[in-house]
Amino acid sequence: MAIRPLLYAVGDRQGRGMALQTADHKARTGAQLPTAASPERAHSPALTLLAALLGFFLITLDVSVVNVALPSMADSLGAGMTGLQWVVDSYTLALAALMLSTGAFADRIGATKAYGIGVALFTAASVACGLAPDLATLTGARVLQGIGAAIVLPASLALVRRAFPDPVRRARAVAAWAAGGSAATAFGPVAGGALTTAWDWRGIFFINVPFGLLALALLLRAPRFERRRTPLDLPGQISATVALTAVAFALIERGTVGVAAAVVAVLAAVVFVRVERRQEHPVVPLGLFRDRTVAVMVATGAAVSVAFYGIVFVFSLFFQQVQGRSALTAGLMFLPMTALIAASNIVAGKLAGRYGPRLPMLIGQPLAVLGLLLLLFVGEDSSTAFLSLIMMPLAIGSALTVPPLTAAILDAVPAERAGLAAGVLNSARQVAGALSVAGFGVLISGTFVPGLHASVLIAAAFLAATATATALLRSARVDG
Repeated sequence: MAIRPLLYAVGDRQGRGMALQTADHKARTGAQLPTAASPERAHSPALTLLAALLGFFLITLDVSVVNVALPSMADSLGAGMTGLQWVVDSYTLALAALMLSTGAFADRIGATKAYGIGVALFTAASVACGLAPDLATLTGARVLQGIGAAIVLPASLALVRRAFPDPVRRARAVAAWAAGGSAATAFGPVAGGALTTAWDWRGIFFINVPFGLLALALLLRAPRFERRRTPLDLPGQISATVALTAVAFALIERGTVGVAAAVVAVLAAVVFVRVERRQEHPVVPLGLFRDRTVAVMVATGAAVSVAFYGIVFVFSLFFQQVQGRSALTAGLMFLPMTALIAASNIVAGKLAGRYGPRLPMLIGQPLAVLGLLLLLFVGEDSSTAFLSLIMMPLAIGSALTVPPLTAAILDAVPAERAGLAAGVLNSARQVAGALSVAGFGVLISGTFVPGLHASVLIAAAFLAATATATALLRSARVDG
């Protein structure tokens, strides 16, 4: 599952939707494309697309590539379950929280410059991760990676939008951009396993460096953007970041620290709600959730992320720590599951285009629930073939659900709020994925297999609830 960030959409309809997000965000914030009279150096649309795709590929890859390397990190750095959870969540939380504001940041300084800053920060942080002598340094470097990724994501879309002014060519370009994220999702576990086995866990970070440098070199042929005074909701951004981080602390840490973090999370959430109600340009317009379609689609996106990211995290550890498999074997065992995502994305886009978003969602969510329930039959001695086969329904069901829900949420809001709604959806999905890692990590820290089964049941219950909500949602906008 790709980030956008992690959007599954690779079809033309999803391409048009994501391109619309950037255009609508600029219309809403007052940012405009330069006129013909604006000074503009010669640029290459193809190389700009390649630069944007490389950055998106890298930041999506780092969501999944780390999971398979976690046991090796634990052995090398002496990390326990809590430390491993922070290695994953420090990146995802930084990405999710800051993604609320980085689109506006890119408008203020220009998307090309923002993209360059984001890729440079991500690449430098990758070096710091690879050289990290201890767990604290690695976690801090992962936060910097997440900050860089949060800047790269909206800026990369803006680059594609600007490089391809023709709507038809732009839709194809954005579809290619999104396909890069899907490829990173499928490639991540295998790459993580191969690099960890052939080199070391540090290799999963060092491999980012040449590709990051290549993206920066290609950026020289990208179009330039004018700076705009786009509003930034700093109080909202800060309170959201504090609330999300505190929730993660409350789930991961134990004892007094966990209790104190829970209190901080509640207080920060109260501050966030009060701030957002008063802001003229809030990072999360609370009024969006008055629309039932938006509320259900955001909840569904979060449920899919809990199921997918949480289960991948748990099984990455299960394959190696419980069954004693190598990192490479563990990565390869995810390949049938992740390879189905791209193909299922295409099917979902076609079904949504012909029958509306609701039908593929009503097929995908129950299928994903069934896939989760099948995982209850997993035991310590489960065979490779059984494990690879039994994870497929979850992949297909999840991939059938996300592109249609992305289209549904864009259709449910006015055009000028499409960018905001898409940003809220993607942030919610990243947050849900991070919190699932935190919560499921606690469950498996005792007896592993019962904790795995408990995690599966929680994810299945969440998805069953959103499937029911989708079935009850009979808005014409969702029915297509």
